[in-house]
Amino acid sequence: MNHPLLGKEGERHLLLGNEAIVRGALEAGIGMVACYPGTPSSEIPDTFYRLRECGRYVMEFSTNEKVAFEVAAGAAHGGALALTAMKHVGLNVAADPLLTSTYVGVPGGLLVVSADDPGCHSSQNEQDNRRYARFAQMPCFEPASAQEAKEMAKEALLLSRESEQPVLLRTTTRVNHLRGRVDFGPLPDGPLPVKPYKKEPTRFVPVPGVAKVRHRALAKAMDSFREMSEKSGWNTVRGNGKAGVIASGISRCYLNDAIAQGGYENELTVFELGFSFPLPEKKLCDFMRKVDKLLVIEELEPILETELRALAQQHGIQVEIIGKGGPLTIFGEYDTPKVSEALASLLGKPFQPVPVNKPEELPQRPPNLCAGCAHRAFYYAVRKTFGDDAIYASDIGCYTLGMAPPLRTADYLFCMGASVSSGSGTSRVRKDLPVVSFVGDSTFFHTGINGLINAVFNKHNQIIVILDNGTTAMTGHQPNPGMDQDVLGSTANHLDIESIVRALGVTRFAKVKPYNLKASLRVLEEMKEGEGVRVILAEEPCVLYARRTLKKARPQVAYVAEQGASATACAQEFACPAFSRDGDTVSVDDSLCAGCMLCMQISDSFKARKKEAVNG
Repeated sequence: MNHPLLGKEGERHLLLGNEAIVRGALEAGIGMVACYPGTPSSEIPDTFYRLRECGRYVMEFSTNEKVAFEVAAGAAHGGALALTAMKHVGLNVAADPLLTSTYVGVPGGLLVVSADDPGCHSSQNEQDNRRYARFAQMPCFEPASAQEAKEMAKEALLLSRESEQPVLLRTTTRVNHLRGRVDFGPLPDGPLPVKPYKKEPTRFVPVPGVAKVRHRALAKAMDSFREMSEKSGWNTVRGNGKAGVIASGISRCYLNDAIAQGGYENELTVFELGFSFPLPEKKLCDFMRKVDKLLVIEELEPILETELRALAQQHGIQVEIIGKGGPLTIFGEYDTPKVSEALASLLGKPFQPVPVNKPEELPQRPPNLCAGCAHRAFYYAVRKTFGDDAIYASDIGCYTLGMAPPLRTADYLFCMGASVSSGSGTSRVRKDLPVVSFVGDSTFFHTGINGLINAVFNKHNQIIVILDNGTTAMTGHQPNPGMDQDVLGSTANHLDIESIVRALGVTRFAKVKPYNLKASLRVLEEMKEGEGVRVILAEEPCVLYARRTLKKARPQVAYVAEQGASATACAQEFACPAFSRDGDTVSVDDSLCAGCMLCMQISDSFKARKKEAVNG
């Protein structure tokens, strides 16, 4: 198989941080990969999936992060070198097996990649998963470049294999999606050999008596990792200034840029943390004794700051520690100007900001459902049926964007797969309004199915809409169990959602094609009446997925044949991104129109014409 990531030692390539992690895993001799996609980690499983035919490892897309972790951990228990990757909130889903895996260990080695998202670029929170390293007691590496992402992934995997303990590689959006130079190391002929299997239930079956012993074994392992951290080449000190700076993760890049811009090279002593947990306490104490004051630069939570304050107090080190405050807050991402301002304050120098475009001066592009998205079509039908006289429980996926006006079909959201369960709870206490819960196909298989089982079991009263667009759309069209067998090929089996729903005991079920507005309205009116669990399967491929993967493109586009109140009302209520308005004039952008023809079903002002006529 010919692919740049399979290149020879000595080659140099420009890679995404996520791609560099894959190369590092290949250089380590990875044998098993199991993931659930989630931005900003998605390119990791995507790349492994594209390279699976190289025959170096086994790879699967699992139904959720907990399952992915358990598959990878099971492979590691069986003696293979394994990896699982997920976005930060995915580690919440996998936390149960994570915290036990550090007790019992993983003989073959297991790397857990957590992609955090400061700034909430594609997430519902900004949680800082460095805390999981502390919580679960596992070593943590934090790369700040593509080269480091490759090298740390390799080193962390080999460390995990040697120690038989899970290791965390904590990245952030800027590391995952930066593109940088990567120098390739040697690539082994294939995966590391699977270790011989040894039955040892007194280690691997953590009943209380075993768990107590394994807790002590974990503490001993952490002592060993602490010594490694003291000697690690990823934890470096430079400079001779009386003002000190400690930085971890991508903040190290901002720090280095700010030092270069300000010309502070001779005024600072800098400690860069790459192997960031367990802390190299002796090295840090020596560092703090050499400086008069210390600035801690870390995105999100003041984890290092708090630990350094405790360390200084414990060892009687008199140093002024400066952390969160001023430009360095717990919110969002840092950048070079923020760090420059913090450095200037540390050194007592005037801060001269470099002029940059302010965010409000940049064009705004809020997220939106695509032109021709079947979710928009069904949400329009829901609004026509219920309006504001319903409570809408939403979930994680493209369809979350139904929260925006004029659709307004999301009243609350907790996490992946929660819509059905939370809708059940709402229906228990609110008898005045119907509850309509929305869940996508991939999310249904992720954890939504559990909520449906619970709803049937407890006789909840709600309408559950499964928005099946045939793929895991929001994160990049990755496979899920509901995809067509023709697309999955021989790598996986298709599971029929309707059969599953009916097998769970749902008696009121309907399937509808969202592009058929009359059918959608009829089904919604039918389901509006009565009580109990009612399930609607709204089935239509993602318009982008249909065009790119299924090679299905509609041969027509819409145009406004007659201006007037009807066309204006359609533009206001349906709000397709292909529409534009100039005063009272409505038009359709041919390059955006997907040919779903919902506008024709809403208003007689819209007509269809062949796409060829547009091109001509």
